[in-house]
Amino acid sequence: MRLGVISDVHGNRPALEAVFSDMPRVDMLVCAGDVVGYNPWPEECVAALADREVPTVSGNHDRAVVSGTSFRFNQMAAAGVEFARKKLSQESMDWLESLPEYRTVADGRVRLVHGHPDDPDRYTYPDDFSPRLLSGEDLLVLGHTHVQGYEQYEAGIVLNPGSVGQPRDGDPRAAYAVVDLDALAVETHRVEYDIEKVAARVRDAGLPHSIASRLSEGR
Repeated sequence: MRLGVISDVHGNRPALEAVFSDMPRVDMLVCAGDVVGYNPWPEECVAALADREVPTVSGNHDRAVVSGTSFRFNQMAAAGVEFARKKLSQESMDWLESLPEYRTVADGRVRLVHGHPDDPDRYTYPDDFSPRLLSGEDLLVLGHTHVQGYEQYEAGIVLNPGSVGQPRDGDPRAAYAVVDLDALAVETHRVEYDIEKVAARVRDAGLPHSIASRLSEGR
């Protein structure tokens, strides 16, 4: 079974479309959360995953949009949450609200969380990966840090596919991964997209210009 793995789309439709176009054939696609936030296409990104019935967990931005609370967010993040709340249809809000914080797929072989198995809001960078994060699954998928990386242990694999919509590991290209669950092998991928198109739309939408400027720097 080949699994396509994405995370942290953050309302970036051009990046998501580039990932879909670039991704080789997979048997299932999964998402580790934060479908919305920051960028100006929240409705389109939710629809893209909902229409494909992609198993997805709730990220901190997804939960903030649903709850209407962003008090711990910086200016950029709070602006993205408020923008998404204004733009999302009720159907999309209902879909976001339905997302669990944790879920398993592929007969329990794959576990999805956003930040950490014990705390969905905890940042877990590749340097923090450990076999202790695994609890019987072959593959644990994390997001939240926007930093692509994985480690393979005797007990299984811990993977962050990186961010589709706002990479923060110095590479501005959209990130994703493909996992062969039968061979327990990981392929990490990066794909270019039209960052200037996104930057222009961010400015036109009245969102903070810093959302746009950071995209070209991968931070």
